[in-house]
Amino acid sequence: MLERVTPDTRRIAYAVAAAGAILAAGAIVHPGFASWTSLRAMIIVASFIGFVAAGQMLVVLVGGIDLSMPWVLNGAAIVVTTTSLGRTDRLGQAVLAALAVGAAVGLANGLGVAWLGVPAVVMTLGMNGVMEGLSLGLSKGLTCPSCASYVPDPLHRLVVGRLGPVPTELLVWAGVALFVTVLLTFTTFGRRVYAVGTNPRAAFLAGVPVRLVTVVLYTLSGVFAAFAGIALVSYGGQPSLGLGDPYLFESIAAVVVGGVSILGGRGHYAGVVAGSVTLVAIVTLLQAQRVPEYGRDVIYGLVILAILFTYGRERADD
Repeated sequence: MLERVTPDTRRIAYAVAAAGAILAAGAIVHPGFASWTSLRAMIIVASFIGFVAAGQMLVVLVGGIDLSMPWVLNGAAIVVTTTSLGRTDRLGQAVLAALAVGAAVGLANGLGVAWLGVPAVVMTLGMNGVMEGLSLGLSKGLTCPSCASYVPDPLHRLVVGRLGPVPTELLVWAGVALFVTVLLTFTTFGRRVYAVGTNPRAAFLAGVPVRLVTVVLYTLSGVFAAFAGIALVSYGGQPSLGLGDPYLFESIAAVVVGGVSILGGRGHYAGVVAGSVTLVAIVTLLQAQRVPEYGRDVIYGLVILAILFTYGRERADD
């Protein structure tokens, strides 16, 4: 029976165990930490990381990385408010425009990496700079009158509302998880993604369109970053400069803590979900204990390294 447990399954189990351990430790040292009210708040925050990490995971699966996420996210948040101007009748147009921005940047990243041979770090970092300049220039540093607009109320209610005791944001995250899982597990495209990530040359010789797969993945990464920007600005009401900055490190951390191989070819979104919750639980616990910011950064990094060390030992034993 134990022989049937795959390395990917073990990594998901490790990520879930890490999240459970942090929550259990929090419940011991801080009563109420693991209450439903507290868990609900943590899951909502983790969902924003999970949205960005969904796209990051897709490109990491083929050995890539997307460093353009911070300002794709920020740019999408600005676009959705400046396009909608808070009006419900412009909601659909605003959401489509924001997602189109993410898709366009992701497409440019994919073409640069797959067809022009630009290293992913250089290409995506460059596009992040382009998006930062465009966002700041077109919004005049968020000083333009339209930038003061709020998101339409239906979008705000979707993110902060509840369906009974369950936050609707959690249902949206469940939908994203279902989409990514089905895409990677039950489709021909998903099998091609893992083939490219495992050995791109062998995949090419087997007839897999490696470049096309790469372009599609980077495009989806841009869409997920824009989706996260829409969700974040809907939660807060208005965009702010630097809105996406924390999510670059957190998206990568959620991916690696979730058991996705940074070299590509291995990993599932279920682990990324657990990784996102783990990151938020760590920060919440440290804040509850009133640990200074510098101390939080040190402990945060050490916990992530400890989890990755466990993965390294597990891989060495395979």
